[in-house]
Amino acid sequence: MLEQVTKTQTITADTIAGAMTYQEYKDLANRLFAQGKTTGENQSQAYIDYTRIAIQRMRKWDKIAKVSEQMVEKVKKLPPQIWLIITEAWCGDAGQNIPYIYKLAEFNPNIQVRLILRDENVDIMDAHLTNGARSIPKLVALSPGLQRVFFTWGPKPQYLIEKQKAFKNNPDGKSFQEYIEEVHFWYAKDKNQTLEKEMEACFENAFGI
Repeated sequence: MLEQVTKTQTITADTIAGAMTYQEYKDLANRLFAQGKTTGENQSQAYIDYTRIAIQRMRKWDKIAKVSEQMVEKVKKLPPQIWLIITEAWCGDAGQNIPYIYKLAEFNPNIQVRLILRDENVDIMDAHLTNGARSIPKLVALSPGLQRVFFTWGPKPQYLIEKQKAFKNNPDGKSFQEYIEEVHFWYAKDKNQTLEKEMEACFENAFGI
């Protein structure tokens, strides 16, 4: 989902100072999973299993995600900014999307990627809802001094947002597990191409790049 807003709301310098790097986020997910835990309020076995799968997906995309040459050139032209990502370790969409977002930022040393946990930052999450829901991951692109929000993206490509809405309105005999399998099959087939196009649109809208 693409949005563009102009003012920061609840994100402060302390938020950024206390946020994690991508490596720290992965280390936390791995450490908690090894203890039979995950991030957030829900510590059910299902969410711990989701964490294992999300970790596996991050490892996969860290290795194989590719950024087009055209996109690399656009990222290199971006002005200094902070990409703050609201997430949780168990989130399936986070496991699919964050590695590519981080890979984008690696092409520009002036982009700082930081991650915070949704359940520990409800005020920030509630300032960046998607259709009224605390959906993650949510990327908030900020000016270095936090005076401005350049753009936001998340929690997933628009195609999947529409697919989720359609499933909720009419499952048409499909189980939730079948729906989830379809979603992750789509991610595997799409190979971040849709995410790249949506991020490109964000850059165009915010910076004319």
